[in-house]
Amino acid sequence: HGGTEMGQGLHTKMTQVVAECLGVPMNMVRVGDTATDTCANTHPTAASVSADLNGMALLDACCQIKQRMAPVAARHPDKDFAALALQCWLERIDLSAHGFYKTPDIGFDWTTKTGKPFHYFGCGAAVSEVEVDVLTGDHTVIRTDLLHDVGCSLNPALDLGQVEGAFVQGYGLFTMEELVWFPNGQLFTRGPSTYKIPSFNDIPLDFRTGLYHNKEANERTVYSSKGVGEPPLFLAGSVFFALKEALASARAEGGVSGPFHLDSPLTCERIRMACPDFMTKQFVPEAPEKYQAKGFW
Repeated sequence: HGGTEMGQGLHTKMTQVVAECLGVPMNMVRVGDTATDTCANTHPTAASVSADLNGMALLDACCQIKQRMAPVAARHPDKDFAALALQCWLERIDLSAHGFYKTPDIGFDWTTKTGKPFHYFGCGAAVSEVEVDVLTGDHTVIRTDLLHDVGCSLNPALDLGQVEGAFVQGYGLFTMEELVWFPNGQLFTRGPSTYKIPSFNDIPLDFRTGLYHNKEANERTVYSSKGVGEPPLFLAGSVFFALKEALASARAEGGVSGPFHLDSPLTCERIRMACPDFMTKQFVPEAPEKYQAKGFW
């Protein structure tokens, strides 16, 4: 197929699609490396649509093969797939097929603001509980509950990993990953000592993930599944907004009320300076409650 395996489990899902369609065990399906000599007109493995596109293309190819084998299978109902394949070879029946698929009926006219920009929507919900150290700006994610819509999942174990991984990636995006430059334009955050990404210590202490299985049949996607990978990333926004609620509580205890501005990523510096007290007033004597910690902009 035309997709690239990069740890997201695409080869496993495609193996399952072929095995299900042909009615054979997964160990009879072999996935070759993606190359232009076999798939010359592929779509980039991106945007969480690889399973949709390649899965439907594989279904197209498998259905062609099944259709050619059907007359032989009707004459030999007692033979398994391997024996039928041999019989088809003896009868000079073509068992090679090329499948292709493109997402149908999508497009949007920005002039008339009409059309269908997306094939479907992936929805999710997240709730996070955080604890903030107002003296250092450090924080801990106490608990996170995630629920993401995957349709009829092709592989729930893989999809759970994708949802959790996307959440942690988004957690880094919203709370710690920041590019900082020196005044001369040189990048300061050039390595792990200065550019921070989530680690084992940053995973929520109580991390609960669930898949919302939409049982409604959808013939427009491969076995009624939905793409998963990038969409759950924004579920980590629950941590950002939980932090803002915690900061609002801390500010109220310090006698500071009203709305306040926060930028992402919500780093330790920004969290600390969003909690004005006698220490911050030493550095920002005038209106410390309105101070904004500088970022990469």
